[in-house]
Amino acid sequence: MDREFWLERWRTRQVGFHQPTPHPALDRWWPTLGVPPGARVYVPLCGKSLDMVWLAAHGHSVVGSELSPLAMQEFFAELPAADVEFDQHGPFRRYRQGQFELLQGDALALTPALLGPVGAAYDRAALVALPPAMRERYVAGFAALLPAGSHTLLISFEYVQAIKAGPPFSVESAEISRLYSPHFAVAELE
Repeated sequence: MDREFWLERWRTRQVGFHQPTPHPALDRWWPTLGVPPGARVYVPLCGKSLDMVWLAAHGHSVVGSELSPLAMQEFFAELPAADVEFDQHGPFRRYRQGQFELLQGDALALTPALLGPVGAAYDRAALVALPPAMRERYVAGFAALLPAGSHTLLISFEYVQAIKAGPPFSVESAEISRLYSPHFAVAELE
């Protein structure tokens, strides 16, 4: 999917991927990962996800990446009133408030220096938003951002792709193993 596809989805309010509550897998699986309280958690292609609010409520600072400036503005507008700081951070527009630091721009352009140190990651909708041709590059870049031994909770979908063109795309467990195993120990939780 190109940049304009996603920007247009936000402009025309075709954001069915945004959920009104945090994903239930967070309650079930996040505590099993052993991510220490206070760890900084990376959320790629974060949109205005309430999952970030859940992570912050559980003691984490959150750094997200998102292409759409509308998603950034809406996320901060929906938080309790507080000043949001803005600045230019490399090719990203950086938004900061409390436990949240969101980088507006192309997530594939992130480097460890731009992201800063993180202790874990949470991917609820990034991998499944990408067509097959983009996934290998995404996973290699994602892996380069995380320190050895860190944990990621990845949520994906498996369905007959011919039923729905995507996004979200079906990503089977065999493909997840192929993409992630060179970089991570992979365990299917559910």
